[in-house]
Amino acid sequence: MTPLGAQEQERELEELLVEHAERFALRFGRGAPARRFFSPGRVNLMGAHLDYNGGPVMPMALDRGTFVALRPRTDDRIELASTLERETLSTRLSDLPRAPAGRWFDYPLGVIVRLLGEQGQERSAIGADVLFGGNLPIGAGLSSSASICVGTAFAFRSLWGRAPDPMACIGAALWSEREWVGVQCGIMDPYAVALSRPGHVLWLECKDARYQHLPLDANELMVAIVDSGIRRELAKGDFNQRVAECREAFARLRPLAPEAQVLCDAPSSTVDLALERLGPLLTKRARHVTREVERTRAARAALLAGDHAELGRCISATHASLRDLYEVSVPELDCIAEAALGHPGVFGARLTGAGFGGCVVVLLQRKARAGLAEHLEGEFARRFGRTPPVFFFRSDAGPREFS
Repeated sequence: MTPLGAQEQERELEELLVEHAERFALRFGRGAPARRFFSPGRVNLMGAHLDYNGGPVMPMALDRGTFVALRPRTDDRIELASTLERETLSTRLSDLPRAPAGRWFDYPLGVIVRLLGEQGQERSAIGADVLFGGNLPIGAGLSSSASICVGTAFAFRSLWGRAPDPMACIGAALWSEREWVGVQCGIMDPYAVALSRPGHVLWLECKDARYQHLPLDANELMVAIVDSGIRRELAKGDFNQRVAECREAFARLRPLAPEAQVLCDAPSSTVDLALERLGPLLTKRARHVTREVERTRAARAALLAGDHAELGRCISATHASLRDLYEVSVPELDCIAEAALGHPGVFGARLTGAGFGGCVVVLLQRKARAGLAEHLEGEFARRFGRTPPVFFFRSDAGPREFS
């Protein structure tokens, strides 16, 4: 199937946002037309769990994401609602909550709290009625949290007469996730969302935030996302545990690699010399991280050389490492990744996102799309009695307003 062109892709998104604006009118009443914004999700091709360890990553923004419909108010009240959740938030900018509530709206609320704290913005801020929605699976490892946070920052900076600068949106999104919600995430997700470019993946060095846009051959390659249907909550438990384990591994390795500033700086050979110092668990975590750095740099070289088979081998090797060393896979994800490699024209497959559920990303030849969904659904149904949704994505242009 020939990919939709940029103009047709934009028209398709425009139609979805028109529908979202209608739902806004049903929720908040007729009146002045709502302003409409879109913020993409992302999938990470390589660099699994390297962002918070200071390593390189290769994410790509997706043409699915968060819809934001916003109507300014004449007072300082904000009303946050969602087409995907039942809970709503009604409060005043002059009396915002002082702590998260454990609800979906914590993410956009944290962004608003942060933006208001910048340079006395509260003196000129007006309120708004806001309806969030979208077509990105929530909790599937496609960065729905960064999508809504960057989208909120973009929309509210626009509302308050400030340039929707990508770096400012990234800063507000990171503050919301880390300081407000409490997820000790790295910088990759908001960077991938805010700095996306069509037909490219983002190369991001998470230690110092250097980045480049690398071309992805859209005539030859495409990306499929297979949703396992297993959801996880990043703010609780396993993800923060992996962050803590990597922090401890780096503390134990640093005397052997004094030049290293982050765990990703440590050579894999240093880990092999520190087995007793690390112990079995931290050895596995450190081996995944240091070897994933090597794989990710090899994947970059393969992408630039047009060696798609080698790029796919790197992606699949990452899944094995996430399963065996980082221990963040589940049987459903393993089944999808293994089945994908049995389909002609598939180069590689691995779980994407934090793990513990979510999605598998599949890199394939465009001509191999035919039959892939049926193949994966059949294998999965035989083991788990249900079929996983299979999506085919295009890259995206990043956060923007539709006039």
